[in-house]
Amino acid sequence: MTERELVDLYIKFFKSKSHERIPGASIIPENDSTILFTPAGMQPLVPFLLGEKHPQGKRLVDVQKCIRTGDIEEVGDATHLTFFRMLGNWSLGDYFKREAILWSWEFLTGREWLGFDPDRISVTVFAGEGDIPADEEAALLWQEAGVPPERIYSFGMKDNWWGPTGATGPCGPDTEMFYDTGKAPCGNECVPGCSCGKYFEVWNDVFMEYRKTETGSYEPLVRKCVDTGMGVERTVAMLEGCKTVYEIGVLKPLVNRIRELAGIEDEEPARSEKVIADHIRSATHVLGDDQGVVPSNVDQGYVLRRLIRLAIRHGMKLEIEKGFLGELATMVIETEGEDYAELKRNKFVILDEIEREEKLFGETLQAGIKQFNKMLPNLLKNPNKTVAGRLAFKLYDTYGFPVELTADLAAENGMSVDMDGYNKAFEKHRQLSKQGAEKKFKGGLADNSEMVTKLHTATHLLHAALRKVLGDTVQQKGSNITAERLRFDFLYAGKMTPEQKAEVEALVNSAINDEVEIGMKEMSPEEAEKTGALGFFKDRYGDVVKVYTIGKYSTEICGGPHVKNTSELGKFRISSEKSSSRGVRRIKAVIE
Repeated sequence: MTERELVDLYIKFFKSKSHERIPGASIIPENDSTILFTPAGMQPLVPFLLGEKHPQGKRLVDVQKCIRTGDIEEVGDATHLTFFRMLGNWSLGDYFKREAILWSWEFLTGREWLGFDPDRISVTVFAGEGDIPADEEAALLWQEAGVPPERIYSFGMKDNWWGPTGATGPCGPDTEMFYDTGKAPCGNECVPGCSCGKYFEVWNDVFMEYRKTETGSYEPLVRKCVDTGMGVERTVAMLEGCKTVYEIGVLKPLVNRIRELAGIEDEEPARSEKVIADHIRSATHVLGDDQGVVPSNVDQGYVLRRLIRLAIRHGMKLEIEKGFLGELATMVIETEGEDYAELKRNKFVILDEIEREEKLFGETLQAGIKQFNKMLPNLLKNPNKTVAGRLAFKLYDTYGFPVELTADLAAENGMSVDMDGYNKAFEKHRQLSKQGAEKKFKGGLADNSEMVTKLHTATHLLHAALRKVLGDTVQQKGSNITAERLRFDFLYAGKMTPEQKAEVEALVNSAINDEVEIGMKEMSPEEAEKTGALGFFKDRYGDVVKVYTIGKYSTEICGGPHVKNTSELGKFRISSEKSSSRGVRRIKAVIE
């Protein structure tokens, strides 16, 4: 079964259960500052899980692009990927545990669906923890479906609890489904969830029945929801009997081409080939996203830069000639562009930025070598013939020079690197960075919905004002909203003048002062276009869209959320306007 066949089969099954297919969201979250990338299918649907009405109903199904970098060091093993796709079906206050579990069983074991052997499926349920009781209902429903009690396991929050992705938000117990691969157990404690490879996790049903509050307590949700997730790549690998996810879809041709470039013929693919394949696929999708992220030293751009440079480093290990990533990115675009039109649409940007980053990293390496050579006379005086870990980390932190290359240079001069010291310095840096990120991204839609809602509405007024002042060529490239400010990226060639910024501010504040009621109608994308509604992300529209109208000021396709009247906003002020990337400007603004 191919990836496309699995996606089509999953969608077909849930359509037969009265679900509406919705398009996947951007890989870059627009209105949630708690995360850098979309890590799961539920993230773009948080507003609807919290009560917002979805224009396509209460039963939904989709396939969502995701990026997770928390376990990036594991990439290259049998199952871990940075970029992957997640299938999901959703109940927004409609069905709950019974339907979710019985339908999961039907899709997994039904002959016209996946047709798994029922005797090889085990499940896990929530055992209860703290004030949250055990999920006895789920265990009983699995028995009703046909799973015997001895193959139903109970675990705590570490294993069978999902969310929230931010500090607060919707969450709840989950039940996970595992397929027995037939491998011998690794010991008496080998149970579903063990990492030995005997049990393969196929699916996860999450029962969103709580909301975590700022105090850390859990409040029952008035409207209970279902959120499920099935990883496309991992499931296809299992269905095909592959040893790793790198033997399927676009990943296998990438690995094979990398091996050709490296002149590798006989042995099994090593970690470096797999890391390059994963990272260039991830980087291509990030660069291809219409939100316009490019390599930089902050936020999403920093992660993107790291992915590209890690791929270059592993290419150096394999002694591949420079400038090979563009060819691999082109393979990703050609293979996945049919499903993700933005890759073809942004092909020039993808290849141009990868070439630019390869050149820049070459300059970075030269700078690092120069600094190492400056330190070399003093290093050679060390009787231990060891480069201190803090110095190796300084080369990495200040110049972006990889520690592996420091080790190579040290070895050429009869020295070694204190890797324990380096790892301690690196870990300290990572902890500080994590704490800073947690503080920086503490806001978000789930945590500060009232202020985020106000700023989201102000973004619509800002967009309309920019088009009036700068012309209709202005169009949104992306946005990010925290409880403190809005950030809006838009196409425009030049720097705004002080007079233009003042005029934009005045137009937005005029709309606020006019106390305009905000209206919303649901219609087809074609009908919305006829009304003159702005909408620049057509790939993400479903059969029904929401069109928000703010008097004479703005009419735009949007999923929400919005205030009811502009008088709720307060005074609007632009705090900064600068370049985001070539041809794209970035405004940050606040309401006071």
